[in-house]
This record gives sequence, structure tokens and C-alpha cells, in this order.
Amino acid sequence: MNKEFQDKKYWALILGGSSGLGLATAKKLAKHGMNICIVHRNSRMQEDEIHAEFETIKQEGVAFKSFNTDAFKPEKREAVIDLLKTEFGTEHKIRTLVHSVAKGNLKPMVSEDTPVLRNDDFALTINAMGISLYDWAKTLFEAELFAEDARIISFTSEGNSKAWQNYAAVSAAKVTLEAITRNIALEFAPFGMKANCIQAGVTDTSSLRMIPGSEKIIEHSLIRNPNKRLTLPEDVANAVYLLSKDEAAWITGTVIPVDGGEHLC
Repeated sequence: MNKEFQDKKYWALILGGSSGLGLATAKKLAKHGMNICIVHRNSRMQEDEIHAEFETIKQEGVAFKSFNTDAFKPEKREAVIDLLKTEFGTEHKIRTLVHSVAKGNLKPMVSEDTPVLRNDDFALTINAMGISLYDWAKTLFEAELFAEDARIISFTSEGNSKAWQNYAAVSAAKVTLEAITRNIALEFAPFGMKANCIQAGVTDTSSLRMIPGSEKIIEHSLIRNPNKRLTLPEDVANAVYLLSKDEAAWITGTVIPVDGGEHLC
């Protein structure tokens, strides 16, 4: 295993890294020597399982920190960043910021049986799954915690351009996320920062299972995908690793499909 990040005092800060794509990314980057900080929000009932996963990351011999806190509250974000400034000192820096947040409303626009989408449902979802990327990136930048060649990576989906039942609020959030990513790539370029979105194919995660009709989405994707399988969290983690490498320094402002060709069909 090539641990090219080892001894470089690099960190990956992963928002939403206790499961799914975020956790797979943490494990992958740790295998290559990146120190890991995970910000997540989970209940006490999930603690044992999550801590077991975190232990596997620590076994890679990297520094590790986690914060079980609300990443969307400004005061909580500031508290995490203050602690990181103390932990990092002047030498350690964030090489990769990963936005892997799944918090939103999956309500229909029209229904006689269930609550329907309201303005505040859109606002909550867009703030959590879109605008929070800017909040974290800007605050970390102002705290001077980014490395000189930093990478900001967020996760979008094909719902950014296709209408899925009950997905309107999340779709709006994904479009917002992509727009913010492009402008970060443009406006923070003078400071060495690169920003990209990964458009993951359909991946069997807890977030997918929350979407009404997810079984049909999975079934259709298996037929549609040229490689006849779903995207795995590890597929996405591999792409984050590649974008974190020195050789990816000229890739910025893009939406990159990581889906085995699913978007082609």
C-alpha cells in the first residue's frame, strides 16, 4: 500500500463520515496515510457500531478525531474548528474537505395521505445538503486551516437533473451544492483550493433506503448500468482518493460521474 500522505501532516475533514460514502472515504484515505477528522450526528444507540468502524480507521496508524455534533449550527461548527486549530497547531492542515451530508425532506409535492413539501422543508434541505458546504469551506478558510493545495469534494446525484418522486427538495439542494462548488473553484482558486462534485451512481446506502420507492430505483439501475451492478461506497471513496492526490491538482469546478457508466443509458 502506497501511503503517499503519510508524514505530510495532512488531514481529511469529512462531514457525515459515520456511514455510507463518507465512512468509506475515511477508510480509504486513512489507508494512504491521511489523518482523519469526522463530524457526524448519531444517536447513542448507534455509538457502539460507529466506534467499531472508527477503530478500524485508527488501526491504519493515522491521527483520528471525531465530533458527534450538529454540523449545521454555526456555534457547533465554530467549536469544532476552534478545537482543530488547537489540535493542528501551525503545521497540520486540511488537505481534503469532504461533504457527505444526507439530511433533508423526502416528501411529495401532492398527496392526500401524507404531509407535502412546504417552503421550510426546501429551506432546511437546501441549507443542510447545499449551503453548509460553503459555510464550512469559508469558516475553515478564514481559520487558515486549509493546506496550500486543498481539495473540496462534495457528493451529488443524478437527481440533479432528473425528476424523482419525493425528491424535489433534495434535487434542489444538489443543484445548489453544484453551483456553490463551481464558484468555490472559481473564487478560491487564487488560494490554491480546488473544488469538485462527484456524481455517484445509485448506491445501496441507508440514505437511498430512505427514499420512497428505493427498491424500484435499485432494480432499474441494475438493468440500466452497463456494468450490471450498483455503485459501491468504495468506488466513490476511490475517486475521492484520486482527487486528493498531487496529480489531480488541475481538476477543479467539475461534476464527475462515478457510476460505471450509469449516466450513459
